[in-house]
Amino acid sequence: MTIQAFPPSSAIPIWKMKSRDKVVTLLLRKYGYTFSEELGIKLENNTPSVLFRWLCATLLFCAPISNKIARAAATALFQHHWTTAQKMLASTWKKRTAVLNHSGYAHYDEKTSRTLADIAQFLLDHYQGDLRNLRAAAQHDPSRERELIMECKGIGEVGASIFFREIQTVWKEHAPFADELSLKAARKLNLPTHAKELSKLVPQKQFPQLLAALVRCHLTKDFSTLLAAAESV
Repeated sequence: MTIQAFPPSSAIPIWKMKSRDKVVTLLLRKYGYTFSEELGIKLENNTPSVLFRWLCATLLFCAPISNKIARAAATALFQHHWTTAQKMLASTWKKRTAVLNHSGYAHYDEKTSRTLADIAQFLLDHYQGDLRNLRAAAQHDPSRERELIMECKGIGEVGASIFFREIQTVWKEHAPFADELSLKAARKLNLPTHAKELSKLVPQKQFPQLLAALVRCHLTKDFSTLLAAAESV
């Protein structure tokens, strides 16, 4: 997938912007694409397959493994058309393990292969394989939705935060939500460290992209470079 440079959020020349706005603009230009977008998952469609794929990707991103490997593993799973709870459960543990291993997910392939099947079975047993039913069961209450998503095996606090960080543009009851990692990065870039204040820096639908950009900046340890670039403009 080719990632395009993110366009400036304002028609104002960047050199005329305030320091904070420069940082945000440069951050979005360099890293302003979500992890779901990178995987070709169109969360705005809000379908059972889209939501299931994002949950599976979330599980992979939770492991203490590089983002690149987790992304490759998720892509490989989806290329095998294991894109719904039904299809995942119809696959075999051996085949899933082989696909994960081949993608570089070697240290966690066997455990994750089992967990993927467990999640699929859980969703079928409780929500007919459709995470929209989980949302309905929670009556669109963000706290309850978080509790229920964490009933899926392998999804803890970190996983729930990853999941809702990007789903909030569709499940709007979560907006504005920012996870601990993105706020930690915001602090290092002298940006607001509360979700509500941070969300005011961009249009609502662009907020998950800003959060993803912050996470990517953290992963690459690019803080000093970005701050220096903002000062030099």
